[in-house]
Amino acid sequence: MEKERSIVVLADSQAEMKKKAGSCGSWILMDEAGKSTVLDVDKYAIMHRVQIHARDLRILDPLLSYPSTILGREKAIVLNLEHIKAIITPEEVLLRDPLDDDVTPVIEELQRRLPLIDSIREGQVDGKEFGGQQDVEAGEEEESPFEFRVLEVALEAICSFFDTRTTELETVAYPALDELTSK
Repeated sequence: MEKERSIVVLADSQAEMKKKAGSCGSWILMDEAGKSTVLDVDKYAIMHRVQIHARDLRILDPLLSYPSTILGREKAIVLNLEHIKAIITPEEVLLRDPLDDDVTPVIEELQRRLPLIDSIREGQVDGKEFGGQQDVEAGEEEESPFEFRVLEVALEAICSFFDTRTTELETVAYPALDELTSK
């Protein structure tokens, strides 16, 4: 009787482990217009949606330790930059853990910059004109494909994050170094 009970517990824990392994957590889906939707889907749904292999999705798993990576695949770019974990396709971007404090600024910046292109296109169609410098910047951004604009935002965000962290470390390290050299 006791053996059966332990087997049942073992089976329950295995079912929970499989469920955790199949679950991929919370994602935010953002399209070219900057419209976003929060998704809670498993890894198989993600793999099917963006057409990538499990090995590519594995680098985004927060439980595993992978170095910062940018993978270019046939139909997607898989991005793992510290806390920014994303899958970028020509039509949309999927960002992992949208409620993370370090990911929120990236989402806000994408929502701010992606719709800009649509409004520029509408302005050109309506015959509206923009100021000189803004035209140059808008023309440069309009030439870039969606994937590159998202990648640019992600790279700017991670560089800003590292810059902030470096400044924090310098403020602590320099006085300690000065103290060591003065002895």
